[in-house]
Amino acid sequence: MTTWITICDTCKREDWAACGESQTDGECLAALIEAAAAGTALATRRTSCLMGCDHGCNVAIQGAGKLAYTLGRFEPSEEAAAGIVAYAQSHAASETGQVPYRDWPQAVKGHFITRLPPLPALEDMA
Repeated sequence: MTTWITICDTCKREDWAACGESQTDGECLAALIEAAAAGTALATRRTSCLMGCDHGCNVAIQGAGKLAYTLGRFEPSEEAAAGIVAYAQSHAASETGQVPYRDWPQAVKGHFITRLPPLPALEDMA
């Protein structure tokens, strides 16, 4: 099963406009994550909003039948992108999507916003 990293490409930190950037912080982080995930079994996609504006930059890590996580408050940096990708790889390797805290990359610690249970299988809904 594929683990997805969904990246909000409209995220802007409070000082974004003052910095005079041509791309949003989310677009910058998305490009860095896509580059860091290249050559892995992870899939990436961009979305126009994860509705976590107070926590931008935001990403979601999801896989079928697994816990899903939303992480935020990232700077658009190579370090953040590498940490997100490393965490997503551990999520992919986990049967449930839960990764022990001791295995979290330093770059994601303090960035978790939500944890969602897996969706029920269709046969469980009958």
